[in-house]
Amino acid sequence: MKHIFSYWLCHFLLLLATLDTSFVATLSNDADATDTNLLLRVKSELVDPLGAMKNWSPTTHVCKWNGITCDVNQKHVIGLNLSGSGISGSISVELSNLISLQTLDLSSNSLNGSIPLELGSLKNLRTLQLYSNYLSGNIPKEIGNLKKLQVLRIGDNFLTGGIPPSIINLSELNVLGLGYCHLNGTIPVGIGNLKNLVSLDFQMNSLSGLIPKEIKGCEMLQNFAGSNNMFEGEIPSSIGSLKALRILNLANNSLSGPIPISLSYLSNLTYLNLLGNKLNGEIPYELNSLIQLQKLDLSSNNFSGSILVLNTKLKSLETLVLSDNFLTGKIPSSFCFKGSKLNQIFLANNIFSGKFPLELLNCSSIQQLDLSGNSFEGGIPSSIDKLQNLTDLVLNNNTFVGSLPREIGNISTLEGLFLFGNFLTGEIPVEIGRLKRLNTIYLYDNQMSGFIPRELTNCTSLSEIDFFGNHFTGHIPETVGKLKNLVLLHLRQNDLSGSIPPSLGYCKSLQVLALADNKLSGSIPHTFSYLSELFKITLYNNSFEGPIPHSLSSLKNLKIINFSHNKFSGSFFPLTSSNSLTLLDLTNNSFSGPIPSNLANSVNLHRLRLGYNNLTGTIPSEFGQLNDLNFFDLSFNSLTGEIPPQLSNSRKIEHILLSNNRLSGKIPNWLGIFQQLGELDLSYNNFTGKLPSEIGNCSNLLKLCLHNNNLSGEIPQEIGNLTSLNVFNIQSNSLNGHIPSTIQQCKKLYELRLSQNFLTGTIPFELGELDELQVILDLSKNLFTGEIPSSLGNLMKLERLNLSFNQLQGKVPTSLGKLTSLHVLNLSNNHLEGQIPSTFSGFPRSSFLNNNRLCGSPLVSCTGSTSQGKMQLSNTQVAVIIVAIVFTSTVICLVMLYIMLRIWCNWRKVSISNDADGGNVAMKKEESRWGCNDQKTRNGEYWNMNSFGFIPSPDKNNSVTTTCFFNIKMEAMENANI
Repeated sequence: MKHIFSYWLCHFLLLLATLDTSFVATLSNDADATDTNLLLRVKSELVDPLGAMKNWSPTTHVCKWNGITCDVNQKHVIGLNLSGSGISGSISVELSNLISLQTLDLSSNSLNGSIPLELGSLKNLRTLQLYSNYLSGNIPKEIGNLKKLQVLRIGDNFLTGGIPPSIINLSELNVLGLGYCHLNGTIPVGIGNLKNLVSLDFQMNSLSGLIPKEIKGCEMLQNFAGSNNMFEGEIPSSIGSLKALRILNLANNSLSGPIPISLSYLSNLTYLNLLGNKLNGEIPYELNSLIQLQKLDLSSNNFSGSILVLNTKLKSLETLVLSDNFLTGKIPSSFCFKGSKLNQIFLANNIFSGKFPLELLNCSSIQQLDLSGNSFEGGIPSSIDKLQNLTDLVLNNNTFVGSLPREIGNISTLEGLFLFGNFLTGEIPVEIGRLKRLNTIYLYDNQMSGFIPRELTNCTSLSEIDFFGNHFTGHIPETVGKLKNLVLLHLRQNDLSGSIPPSLGYCKSLQVLALADNKLSGSIPHTFSYLSELFKITLYNNSFEGPIPHSLSSLKNLKIINFSHNKFSGSFFPLTSSNSLTLLDLTNNSFSGPIPSNLANSVNLHRLRLGYNNLTGTIPSEFGQLNDLNFFDLSFNSLTGEIPPQLSNSRKIEHILLSNNRLSGKIPNWLGIFQQLGELDLSYNNFTGKLPSEIGNCSNLLKLCLHNNNLSGEIPQEIGNLTSLNVFNIQSNSLNGHIPSTIQQCKKLYELRLSQNFLTGTIPFELGELDELQVILDLSKNLFTGEIPSSLGNLMKLERLNLSFNQLQGKVPTSLGKLTSLHVLNLSNNHLEGQIPSTFSGFPRSSFLNNNRLCGSPLVSCTGSTSQGKMQLSNTQVAVIIVAIVFTSTVICLVMLYIMLRIWCNWRKVSISNDADGGNVAMKKEESRWGCNDQKTRNGEYWNMNSFGFIPSPDKNNSVTTTCFFNIKMEAMENANI
């Protein structure tokens, strides 16, 4: 019985085990199906252009899907890695249901949207990598629930907001990467709780505040990258407790104060970067104990004092960057040692002085040496060739003198030679031709002379040559065409002569050619048509001549052309074939013919200068396509017609110079739409009509020159809207009316010319408010009346004042005497009176001529004319007196003539009568008629006669005083008739 019982018990247990296995298998299959369905739903929410999830199918076991990792039993999904798969879309919340998930890596894709807060429920998650996507929004605080998380890298996204404090709960975290986002706020104070943290990356955010001293709790930390934020305050000395730290990068923040000496305790430190802060004080000598240090960058701070870090101590140092500080003194003699690993030394832009530091020549391992922007002096040592590994020698912007040593040709590794901005003299040594690796040579802004050596063209690796601003003479080497890699050739501002060698056209990689400001001549070689990469060519201020070769029309990449101030002639059509032009300057040549309309195909053209040529025809209407046009100069040509209305499309224009042509028509109203217009010069043309009031809309206008045209009408009131105006010149037109009072709003005027018009009224008192007027105030040759306003005495900066040829009256205001800057004055040809202010005595007489009642130096003294001045009459009174005198004289003459005629007639009658009857009777009657009956006559004597008035008789014996108008001695007549 006992045996039977045991038998059935065994069978029961076997059945139970079978059922249990079947149940577990069923559960496992259910879990497998769940993960499959979840992942298929995740797939449906993503875009997969590269087919990374192509095999995600129900017919394939989930553990075989691309990017999926399962547990050892192949039953549970524990890893999802689709990094760099090109997928896009948003992160599905379905992922939060993969409860066994340990690794989730969706980095380096194009995912957008926010990080689902539901991911905080993945309790088994150890690695979460979502970096390098387009995720936005805040970091969900639920991330702090992932207690097993060891790696969190979600940087290089568009995440905003602060770092959630819950992140300090991730006690297992080894890597925290939040760099390259838009995070703000501060570092959580509890960051020290992350005892296992090895790498901490906050760089390239907008984090601010202090670096918490509690960071010392991160005892395992090896990498701390906090660069490019807004951290401030001092570097906490507690960082010195991080003994495992290998990389410390706090560059480009606002940290201040000295470097804490405690940093010298970081014995494992290999990389220290503190550039771009506000750190100050001396560089601690204690840093020499960082024997593992390979790179030290303390540039762009406010450090002072001398160099205290020595390569003899820092034997592992490879890169030393101390540029852009205030370091002084000389390089220590013990700086280098012969077995040095130092290959990069950057000491630029400090205040180092003395001669070239020969101590550096002991660092034979140096590859890059930058001493630029200091005060080093003396010559470049001939022993420079000790640096046999040197690739870049950067000594620019010092005060080095002397010549370039020929030993420079022994440094066969040299690739970059930067010596510009010194006082080097002498010639380029021919030995430089040995430098086969040399690709850049910058000697500009020195005082070097002599020929450019032909041997330089043996440096066939050369890509950039810049000799600007020296005194090189002779020709450009004929063999320059050997430099097949040449990209930049800058020889501007030298004394080079001769023609351009045709071989230059074989430098087919050439992009920039600058030969301006030399003495070059001849024509442009036809071989230039091979320079297909050329985008900038400047030949201005030379003596080039002849037509532009038609072959240049093949240069389709040209963007900048400046051939100004030469002797080119003919059409410039070949220069207009490129549709990429941004600048074309052909000023001061002899180009002729019409302006090519296809120039408008360069829609990016912003600077067009064709002035001082012999161009004819009209302005092409196609220029209306130049929407980016900024500078438009066609002055001093022979252009005709009107300004094309299509030009109104160029809304970005700032300069319009069309002077000295033969343009006609009215000044367009649409000029008022140019809000950025700063200069408008239409002078010396044939424009007619009124000055449009719309010009007052050009609020940025600085210079307005419309002189020497045929404009009429009044100056518009809107001129007062030009509050930025510096120069206003409308002289030599036919304008009339008053000067608008609104001109007082043009407070920045320093030159005002309104002469030779028909302006009337008084000179506005408001002109005295233009206290920036300096160059000239010219109101001459108009019809102004009234007095000179005393307010002009406020123009303290004024140098020239011309009010001549008007009808001004009154006295010269004494306030004008305050104009101490005045050196040219003309008040002539007016009706001014009174005394000239004594401060004007130094001006010539011509300044005051034809003002009849002005006195004082330099005219006649007012003292000599005081008595006359009391009897002086007005011009009207003088005219009346003159007329009265003339009239009276005329009347008297007529009366005298009449009397003489009567006398003669009477004499004739008496003569005839005497002939007839002896004349006695007639004579008595005549005597009675003409004599004075009350006065006795005395025979044989003349009587009183005064033809201008009544005069008393001189006969005192006669008691009766009588007068006689005419007393005539008739006896004489009688005797005469006998």
